[in-house]
Amino acid sequence: MKPRKNTKRVPSFRKLLRTSQIKLDNKLKNKQYKQKSAAKKYRKEQKKLREAVRDAISRKPFPLEECKKKQVAKKWEEKEEEDALPLDMMDEDDLKLMEDLAQKASFLTRDISSNEPVHIKKRKHESVIEKYEKVPRRLQTEPEKELIHLLPIKDKSGIIPQAVEKPVLNVAHDEEEDTEDTEEAEDFNEEPLPVLTPEEMAAQRRQKLQERKMHIAALASSILSEPDSNIKKLKELRAMLMEQDPNVAVIVRKLVMVSLMEIFKDIAPSYKIRPLTEAEKATKVKKETQKLREFEEGLVSQYKYYLENLEQAIKDWKQRKLKKSNVISLKAYKGLAEVAVKCLCELLVALPHFNFHNNIIVLIVPLMNDPSKKISELCVEAVKKLFKQDKLGYASLGVVKVISGLVRGRNYDVRPEVLKVFLHLRIKEVELQKDSEDIAPKKKFMTYKEKRKNLSRMQRKWKKAEEKLERELLEAEASESKQKKLKLHTETLNIVFVTYFRILKKAQKSPLLPAVLEGLAKFAHLINVEFFDDLLIVLHSLIASGDLSYRESLHCILSAFHILSGQGDVLNIDPMKFYTHLYKTLFSLHAGGSNEDIGIVLQCLDVMFAKRRKQVSQQRALAFLKRLSILALHVLPNSSVGILATNRVFMQTFPRMDLLLDNESQGSGVYLPELEEPEHCNAQNTALWELHLLQRHYHPTVQKFASHLIAGAPTEGSGALPLDLSQRSATELFEAYCVKGMTFNPPVASVTPRRKDTFLQMDSFVDELNKQLQQHINETVAHKPLDFAKHLKKSSLA
Repeated sequence: MKPRKNTKRVPSFRKLLRTSQIKLDNKLKNKQYKQKSAAKKYRKEQKKLREAVRDAISRKPFPLEECKKKQVAKKWEEKEEEDALPLDMMDEDDLKLMEDLAQKASFLTRDISSNEPVHIKKRKHESVIEKYEKVPRRLQTEPEKELIHLLPIKDKSGIIPQAVEKPVLNVAHDEEEDTEDTEEAEDFNEEPLPVLTPEEMAAQRRQKLQERKMHIAALASSILSEPDSNIKKLKELRAMLMEQDPNVAVIVRKLVMVSLMEIFKDIAPSYKIRPLTEAEKATKVKKETQKLREFEEGLVSQYKYYLENLEQAIKDWKQRKLKKSNVISLKAYKGLAEVAVKCLCELLVALPHFNFHNNIIVLIVPLMNDPSKKISELCVEAVKKLFKQDKLGYASLGVVKVISGLVRGRNYDVRPEVLKVFLHLRIKEVELQKDSEDIAPKKKFMTYKEKRKNLSRMQRKWKKAEEKLERELLEAEASESKQKKLKLHTETLNIVFVTYFRILKKAQKSPLLPAVLEGLAKFAHLINVEFFDDLLIVLHSLIASGDLSYRESLHCILSAFHILSGQGDVLNIDPMKFYTHLYKTLFSLHAGGSNEDIGIVLQCLDVMFAKRRKQVSQQRALAFLKRLSILALHVLPNSSVGILATNRVFMQTFPRMDLLLDNESQGSGVYLPELEEPEHCNAQNTALWELHLLQRHYHPTVQKFASHLIAGAPTEGSGALPLDLSQRSATELFEAYCVKGMTFNPPVASVTPRRKDTFLQMDSFVDELNKQLQQHINETVAHKPLDFAKHLKKSSLA
C-alpha cells in the first residue's frame, strides 16, 4: 500500500499574522485566569461546607461513645487524606500501641496541657454529662486552622502528638473578598436616605443644573479666550456629554452639544488640517510651531470624538435600545437626537472646508428621508444652504454623489424633497463662462519698444521680473481655479442627469417624477444635444399617457420648451403637440388658495410665445389670448394680474391682436371655446368681453390692467400703465400681489367715521323705528282688538 499523504495544510502567512504572539499570550492568560478562578471557587465552597457541618455538629449534643467513634474515624480519614503520619516508618510495637490507644477515650478527650498520666484510671462516679463537658469545643467565630500532624514524641508519661498549622497562600485575597461581602452587607444595613418633598427635589434639581451651566460657561469662555493653551479643556467639556445624574442628564447633554458646536465653529481654522508625516515629526521645530501642531492635533482629535458622540446619540434614538446605566429614558432619546442633528447641520454649513466634512454629509443625507418631519426638514434646509453658498463646488459634488447613491439604493423610494434640493445648485452655463472669458479685457504688458523708450536698464530688468511674477499669479488664480470649477460643475451635472434619466426610465409612476421634471426644466439648457430627440419623445409619451397630474404635465411642457429654446434652436422640431397640451390644461388649473401652478403657466407662456414669437402663428396666439382672458375671471387677484400682464405682452408682440376688441367677426365660422386645438377654434370671430367684467373687479390693479388692455395696450398716453407695473414681468407681478399670507396688496384704506356721529345716527334711527312700531300696534288694536288678542295668545302658546 502506498503511504498516505499528509493532507494537513501549512498555515498561510496571513493566517500566521492574524494569530500573533500577543494574541497567543492573551489566550494563555485567559486560560490560566479561568483555572485559578475555578480552583478558588471550589476552595470557598468546600470551606463553607465544612463550617456548616461543624456548626451543626457543635450545636447538637450526642453521647460520648458516638463522639469517640466519630473522632476516631475522622482522625483516620485525616491520616489517609493528608498522609501526615507515615505508618511504614514506625515500629510494629509503636503501631500496636497507637491502635490500642485509639480504642480508649482518654487519649482523645483528655486535656493535653494537664500533667496527669495517660493511663490513669477513671473514677467510677464520673457521669456521662461530665464526660460530655470534657469534649473540646470551638467557638463559631474562631477561625479554622488546618493542621499537619507530625510524628509523636514518646517520653516517660507516654506519647505526645505533634502538629503544625498548614500555611495558607491566598489568605489576603480571600480576606479581601470576605471584606467586600461584609461591606456590601453593611451598605444594605445603612439607614435609608431622607424622603424629599417635590418642592425640595425641584429646588435641588435647579441648583444642580445651575452648577453645571456655570461649569460649562467657564470651560467655554476659557477655551475661546486662549484656544492654543486651553485645548485640553475641550476634553473635559466633551466628557460632560456622559452626564450620569438622571435629574439633569438630558438638559446638560443638550447644552454641552450646542456649546461644543459653537466652540468648534469659532476656533476651527480656515483650512483642512492634515496629519504629520514621520519625517515631519522627527524634525526639530520652533516652540511656536510645536505649540501650533499640538493645538491642531488636539483640535482634530476632539472634533472627531465629538462627531462620534453625535452619531451615537442618533443611533441610540434609531435603535430604541436602553443603555445599561439607565440614566436617560427612551422618551428623551428623540430630543437628544434632534439637538445632535441640528448641531451636525450647523457644522455642515459652517465648516465645509474642515476635516471630516464628508463624514457629516454621509450622516445628514440619509436623514433627509427620515420619517420624522422635523429632522428631515432640518437636513433639507441645511443642504439647500450648503448648495447656495458653495462657490467652488467640492461640497456640492460630495452631497450629490451621496444623494444619487441613496436614491438608487432605496430603489427610488425616497421623499420628493430629497431630489428637490438639486434645484438649489449653483451651476452656471458653460458656454456663457467661455464667452465671458473671451470678452473680458486682458491685462496688457509693455512692449519691448515702450520699455526701451521709457525705462532705464535697471528699470527694465525689474519690470521684466515683475511681469513674470504677475503672469504666474494670473495663471494660478484665474485659469486654474476656473478650470477646477468647470470640471466640478460638469461632474456634478452628470450625476444629476444620470439620476433624472434613471427615474424617467425605470420609475415613471414614482412620486419623484414631479421633482425630476422640475429639475429638467431648470437644467435642460445644459443637456447634451444628442439626447434631445429621445428626451422630447419621453416627455410627450408621459403627457399622452394620462397618468400625470396637470402640474406634472406643466413641468413636462416647460422642460420641453427649455430644451428647444437653448441649444435646441438648431433642431428642426415642431412642438405643436406641446402647445395643444398647454391649451388643454389651462381650464384644469386650481382657482382656489393653492394657485401656485399659475406661476408655472406664466413661465411656459413666456418661453413658448415671447422667446419663440417667429415660430407662432396668429391663430394660435388669438386662441391663447381668448382662453387666458376667460381664465382671468375665475382665479385669485394675483393670478389675474399675472395673466393680464401676459395678455399685454401678446398684444404688443403679435400683430392684429386688437381685432378681438371689435364686435364684428373677421372671417367665416363660429368660435368654439371647448375645442382642444388652438389652430381650429376660430378665435378671430369672438371678442374680449371679459375685460369689461374685469374693469369692475374689486382689486384696483386688475381694474388698471383691464382698462389698459381695452385701450389697446398703449405704451404711452392716458391709457398707459404706470412704470411700476409696465416694467415688471408677469411672474414678478404674480409673486408681488400674492395673497398667501392673508395680506391684501395694496392695503385697503379703512374708512372710519367719527364715533360720536355714528352713535347719534343710530339713536335717531332706533327712535324713529320705535315710533313707527308703536303707531302700527295702536292702529291694529283699535281696528281689530279681538283678532290681535288671539294673535298674542297663539304666539304665547307657540
